[in-house]
Order: sequence, then C-alpha cells, then structure tokens
Amino acid sequence: MTGAAVDHRGCPACGDERGRIAVASDPAAETLAAGQLHPFWSGLSRNKVFFSYRRCDGCGLLYNPLYFSAAMLAGLYADLEPNMDMVPREMVQATQRGYFEAAAAAGELSGGYLEIGPDVGHVVAEAAARGDFEHFWLYEPNGSVHHLLAEAARGRPATIICEMQDLSGVPDGSVGLAMMIHVLDHMIDPLAAARQIVRKLRPGGMLVIVTHNEASFLRRMLGKRWPPFCLQHPQLFNPRTMRSLLGWAGYERIEVVACQNVFPSDFLLRQAAQAAGLRLDGLPLPSIPLRLRLGNMLTLARSPLLSSYAAIEARERALERA
Repeated sequence: MTGAAVDHRGCPACGDERGRIAVASDPAAETLAAGQLHPFWSGLSRNKVFFSYRRCDGCGLLYNPLYFSAAMLAGLYADLEPNMDMVPREMVQATQRGYFEAAAAAGELSGGYLEIGPDVGHVVAEAAARGDFEHFWLYEPNGSVHHLLAEAARGRPATIICEMQDLSGVPDGSVGLAMMIHVLDHMIDPLAAARQIVRKLRPGGMLVIVTHNEASFLRRMLGKRWPPFCLQHPQLFNPRTMRSLLGWAGYERIEVVACQNVFPSDFLLRQAAQAAGLRLDGLPLPSIPLRLRLGNMLTLARSPLLSSYAAIEARERALERA
C-alpha cells in the first residue's frame, strides 16, 4: 500500500525508529491495496489482517511503523459500527461503572470533568450522579449521540464538541477528572494527547485510561489471534510502556491495574465461534453475566501537585532534543 492512504512513522511515544517486527498477519495490511482492507475494518474474521507491529528498541512500545493517514482514517471511522452494539446495555453500564468506581476510590470528584470519546455517556451519567463537577467537557466525534450525552449530564453545565483532538476550549488547570476509555490505543499521536490533557488538569487532578494490555496472559495465549491486533489500533500498550509515555507527558503517581469486563456468556461464545470461522446465529445459547479479566488494564495518573507547568515544558524540550 502506498500513496495518500498510509503514513510512515517512528515510535509515537519516544520517536525512535529502531526495532524489529514483532507481530504480523498473513497477509500483512501494508501489502494490500486500501480497498482490500475495508472488509477487515470492523468485526471478527478467521483471516485476521492488520498492519505489522514493531517493538520499539527505545522504549518497548508495540506500534505500527506504517499506518493509515489521517484522511484515510477519518473515512474508515465514519463507516464503523457502534462499539459494543451486540452487548446488552446493562452489561456495558456495569463494566463502565467499574471504571468510574476506580476513579472515585482514588480521587476527589470535583472541578471540571473531561472525557475523550464518551460514546453514549455511561460514565458521564455516573459522574453527574455521584460527583460534584462544575462543568462537563465531552469530546465525541459521533454527533448522533450528542443528545444522549446531554441527557447523561443531568442538567449540569456541559460543552459537547464533535472531535477528539483539539482541547483548547477547556481552561488550563481546571479539570479534576479526565477519562479515556479505549481511546488512547486508537490515536495516531498518543503522547500529544496525553500532554494536552495534563495541562487541563488542576494540580493533583487525575487522568483515568482504559486500554488493552499487550503483555496480558490472554494475548500470550492467543498470539496473533488476539482480537486487539486489528486495523483500529496503531499502537498497543503494556504497563511499562504506559508508565513511560505518561511520565514523558508530565504525569506523576502513575498506577496500572488489571480491570474486569462484564459480558453475556452467549456473546462470548458467538464471538469466539466467529473468530474460528463458525456461525451460531440460529442456535439458542445461555446468557449469563460473566465478570472476566480479558486483557484490559486501567491506568490512573495525576498531574503534579504543584502547578509545575514549567517542569512539563522542560521535559517536552528535552524529549524534542533527544
């Protein structure tokens, strides 16, 4: 694949361009024409196709050195089906409630609330019901769910913006809690995103990130069949690479823990069968809620307790010189 559809890039965390290919599909996405990749963009298939992942020699991040251009990516996401649309709403809510409870147990629920990619607002609703946030800043590119986000905010002051990149509208030093749930591993420049957010946090404010963990047991067990190896993930983190990235972005007191998902048993069985090339569409299956650790991790990171933005700028300058 060549031309305007793809870009070459170094490590999106440290900028290093050294490293070996660690995971590759057969065929690899970079060997196909752009039009051939559309069938692999959403859903599970027995024949997995994704861009080859390099292990960075500098920081250990697993990332795609060749990936879709921003213009190509925007068109693909416009055609993507809603996340988790096959999982009952109450189970999605239960999973995301667990993410918010982790945040609530670790910090104060006040100041501004910022969420990048809130989808239909499950966590927003928890924050509005249980927190004392002054203003909700919600960055969601899918305009069709903005009315649901407004409802989730429960009448609290809210600004809903139809993008995910430019946070300039959020006052610096105002946010007590920021959330990113399965968003950072989709971003082309995760370091820039993390740096933007730390400037919006008040001293001691917290960022909560949920991502896949490419060092998990499930990933080791499934190898290249692990579902997060897909076209939507230009990089995948593990606890060490997540701590490195957030440290470079200026965060302190970084904690990474495993987290649970709630899924119905029939959903898991059908997804596993589909990945194996089988169809169970007409077969009745038991539907039991299951709490499972499926290779996801939750990261909590704080902005400096002292409003030391000069220190953050110094780190940025040092990284640019490296």
